[in-house]
Amino acid sequence: MQVAVIQMVSTSRVDANLQRAQALLEHAAAQGALLAVLPEYFCLMGSDEHAKVAAREVPGDGPIQQFLAATARRLGMWIAAGSLPLACSDPVRVFNSTLVFDPQGRSVARYDKMHLFAFDRGAEHYAEADSIVAGSQPVAFSLPDAQATDGIGWRVGLSICYDLRFPELYRALCAPQPCDALLVPAAFTHTTGKAHWEVLLRARAIENQCYVLASAQGGRHDNGRRTFGHSMIVDPWGEVLDVLPEGEGVVCAELSAARIAEVRSQLPALRHRKLG
Repeated sequence: MQVAVIQMVSTSRVDANLQRAQALLEHAAAQGALLAVLPEYFCLMGSDEHAKVAAREVPGDGPIQQFLAATARRLGMWIAAGSLPLACSDPVRVFNSTLVFDPQGRSVARYDKMHLFAFDRGAEHYAEADSIVAGSQPVAFSLPDAQATDGIGWRVGLSICYDLRFPELYRALCAPQPCDALLVPAAFTHTTGKAHWEVLLRARAIENQCYVLASAQGGRHDNGRRTFGHSMIVDPWGEVLDVLPEGEGVVCAELSAARIAEVRSQLPALRHRKLG
């Protein structure tokens, strides 16, 4: 299965971001991608943490969701929309949510980010809980493909950015049936990304013996924030198949069910687990 992860340098303008997302999704489709993964905050990197509240949409309606549904349908491609702000009961916060659209333009899965990023190093300060309500449930979906490990479909687990630091989430996603791929749309800061991004992605791939598709924000944004980029696709042995260090673009790779089976057969670590 050919897949694509998309790297963006999103701005504070939703319309401009959707234009760039459309061009990059079209490029992914031209590369033969069955699934394309957009980064966290692909639709908006606001001037402050509360800009996303003003741009929030009701689940199932709104220009961002309409764009995603129409684009998936037009391109005949699965789209995992990294994250967009969805309304919740709190008027000053939102859910930071991944929505998955099938090639018919239907929204078939939703995951609300469970772990909310906090970082304080003086001038560099983030507190997502000020504007985001945490989700509570792991979510995986099935992507139909006769070449998948079960001959029916790829089991794909959803996560967002800071979730990457919590391996228990991925263990939950892989029970009772292991995932074939894990999605990690992100907007890692340059500081934390330089230190931890690749090693964490490779660890999640190695310990769960599956592919990891990591789509990132990658550059200097008009709000002054710098994100780390390095969107990549990692195979079940922990090898990086392709990576884009910085700037916008598309990273593609072919996922192989045979490769997953080979790794799990040669090193049956998933069968050797004692806890969980």
